[in-house]
Amino acid sequence: MQRLASKRLVGLLQASLNVTSRPAQVLPGRLYHERVIEHYDKPLNVGSFDKNDPAVGTGLVGAPACGDVMKLQIKVDEETGKIVDARFKTFGCGSAIASSSVASEWVKGKQLEEVVTIKNTEIAKYLSLPPVKLHCSMLAEDAIKAAVKDYEAKRTKSNGSATAATAEKAADA
Repeated sequence: MQRLASKRLVGLLQASLNVTSRPAQVLPGRLYHERVIEHYDKPLNVGSFDKNDPAVGTGLVGAPACGDVMKLQIKVDEETGKIVDARFKTFGCGSAIASSSVASEWVKGKQLEEVVTIKNTEIAKYLSLPPVKLHCSMLAEDAIKAAVKDYEAKRTKSNGSATAATAEKAADA
C-alpha cells in the first residue's frame, strides 16, 4: 500500500515537473561508487593458499547480522617479513567482495607492522561506501588483523618447536 502511494506521488511530481525518469532498474546501481562495481565485477586476488603452509596466515571473519563471511590469506616472506601475495574468498554482498579485493591489494608488498594499521575508514573512503555498508570495510580490517595474528601464531609455534627440538638434542648429547 505504501509502495503504491509513493509510486503515485513520484509519478505526480515528475508529471508536474515534466521530467522523464529512468527505468527503476538503473537506480540501485547508482548507490555504489564505480570502484565498488569495478572490484565486484572483476575482483582481484580471488582464491586461497594452503592453510597449513607456515608462510601463510589466514583470517576468517564474519558478520552474523548480514551473513557476510570473509577469508583473507597472506603469504609472507619469512626473511623480510613482507607480504608477497594475498588471496581472498568472500561470501556476501558486492561491498563485502569489493572491500576484500581492495584489502588483498593493499596488503601486498607491505610489512606486517604496516598492514595492521590499515583502517576500515580508509577502505570505506576509497570505495565511497554508503553508511549502511560500512560493516563490510570493518570485516576487511578484521580479516587483515586475523591473518597477521594467525601467521604470527604459526611462526611462534614453529619457533617454539624448533627451540624444543634443539633443547631435546642437547639433553640427549
